[in-house]
Amino acid sequence: MTKVLFVVSECAPFIKTGGLADVAGALPLALSAFDCDVRVLLPGYPAVIAQLSKTKVVKTYEDLFGGPAKLRRWKYAGLNLFIIDAPHLYDRDGGIYGDVTGQDWADNPERFAALSYVGASIASDGAGDWTPDILHGHDWQAGLTPEYLQSAGTDVPFVFTVHNIAFHGNTSADRMNALHLDATRFDADHFEFWGQISALKSALMGADKITTVSRTYAEELLTPEFGIGMDGVLRHRKADLSGIVNGIDEAAWNPATDPNIKPYKTAAGKAANKQALQKTFGLATSDGPLCVLVSRLTEQKGIDLLLEALPELLRHRGQLALLGSGEPKLEVALLEAAASHENIAVKIGYDEALSHQMIAGGDAILVPSRFEPCGLTQLYGLRYGTLPLVALTGGLADTVINASPAALASKVATGIQFFPVNGQALTNAFTRLCDFYSQPAVWKAMQRNAMKQAVGWDASAAEYSAIYSSLMKAPS
Repeated sequence: MTKVLFVVSECAPFIKTGGLADVAGALPLALSAFDCDVRVLLPGYPAVIAQLSKTKVVKTYEDLFGGPAKLRRWKYAGLNLFIIDAPHLYDRDGGIYGDVTGQDWADNPERFAALSYVGASIASDGAGDWTPDILHGHDWQAGLTPEYLQSAGTDVPFVFTVHNIAFHGNTSADRMNALHLDATRFDADHFEFWGQISALKSALMGADKITTVSRTYAEELLTPEFGIGMDGVLRHRKADLSGIVNGIDEAAWNPATDPNIKPYKTAAGKAANKQALQKTFGLATSDGPLCVLVSRLTEQKGIDLLLEALPELLRHRGQLALLGSGEPKLEVALLEAAASHENIAVKIGYDEALSHQMIAGGDAILVPSRFEPCGLTQLYGLRYGTLPLVALTGGLADTVINASPAALASKVATGIQFFPVNGQALTNAFTRLCDFYSQPAVWKAMQRNAMKQAVGWDASAAEYSAIYSSLMKAPS
């Protein structure tokens, strides 16, 4: 049995802002099939603390970056968790990373240094009767873990997964003492990055193995365009870098049992869900495909490209139902587009149940991202027979089989990819989408292919398990 501690800032179903939480909630369960005992270390945000029951305090800290803290053990929804109960760090209104206005918390460096520090202390001293064989950190919030392991003289291996390289967790060097860092290690080989402390740099330099969430993204990260300043570091660590594509929770996302929709086992069952979705969004029936998009509304997600290309979809009597929130200018532009055209409907915000209804009722799901480390919505689309139209980047390139002439002839196509990632290429992709939709035999064949794709965690969990095994010390 390999004992693994996930060090992570969010975990579904307890607290979630994005795909990181989905991974943290689903991968531990999948790893159990590979003889891994995974525990998840999670900050005690108010939403998490409110859910706690029957916890056991397994560790206390007199002064955890500014105040006392308790480490609580909790088991729920099949997951074993350690919760950092530290009100001075986590008990506040607003989001988990920022206040109600979206401004980052000023003490985020300390808040997530605490997460890394507690992870290292569990590796060093255990938590109750449990001590991990492996630490597995996720994104910059777990990035200082190697420094605290080194300070404690603990040689437990550290695996680090990059979910999104865009966030570095940088802060001023004058915070060295506040973060309990060894100033002699403030150099290019450890956590110094252009004169600042970088949690991400610490992890990339200190990890025994580095993974990211798709093979293509692992290759992209080695380039200046996608590495966002860390490409040189990653080229230095290339031998220890691998890409392992994310999976989805196949129990939560199963069209045959989904309580949010009218269940179906074949794509023929989508018709009733399409009608229901059109009613929900106030869309009339139409001859073209109903496209859905569930996303943060940012330029990274290609929302500006969507606005540029939408006239082509509408020209073919296609429809768009969109759910999301983000940059105000994009929200306004989308609402204006919906107000001016009967075949566009937009809901600002997020609704989990509605997202299931959209993926079940849509004909196609759009992911026009400029970069996408893995992406999960295209996997949901495959599972539900909702054909992905995606940019050729990151995990989108790895999980969708483009409807090229060869793929169609071989009967393996599962969606449409476009490149380069610009408005004209997306316009052309809408033309292709509508053309395929007008050919029922072709469309139905692609839907069948999509619904047969493996989108769960089994294969990826096996790869993570192999990495853990490679780092385990041989018995002396």
